[in-house]
Amino acid sequence: MKILVINGPNLNMLGIREPQIYGRETYRSLLEKIECYCKAKSLDVEFFQSNHEGDLVDRIQAAYGAVDGIVINPGAYTHTSVAILDALKAVSIPAVEVHISEVDKREEFRQISYIRAACIATITGHGTDGYLEAIDILCQKGESK
Repeated sequence: MKILVINGPNLNMLGIREPQIYGRETYRSLLEKIECYCKAKSLDVEFFQSNHEGDLVDRIQAAYGAVDGIVINPGAYTHTSVAILDALKAVSIPAVEVHISEVDKREEFRQISYIRAACIATITGHGTDGYLEAIDILCQKGESK
């Protein structure tokens, strides 16, 4: 099974950006954590991060026929991007939306997710371990095929 992990704007700033909300774990250590987890499960994993909406859309489209599942933390685009929603719908790859913080308990605008409509599950507020939970959900989905 091949998993694509997509991270949107400002996720590359983990460990620096608002550590009281997102923690002190760096983006590099997040990738290493996911890599180790996937290796232990014999999964192939690929990472993509961009601060640009169009790049995220392009990467989702390029995943068509190439990956079995997508873990996506669209960052602020969660609340604004119909384009990312449409890209996820177009490729029909099982996707799980992840948010490090508990977005439902933050500002009102963060409680709206356009992306969620194209995802099989959403994980919020579990820190970076939410990515591992998302991978487990995709594996379970793959086993039930």
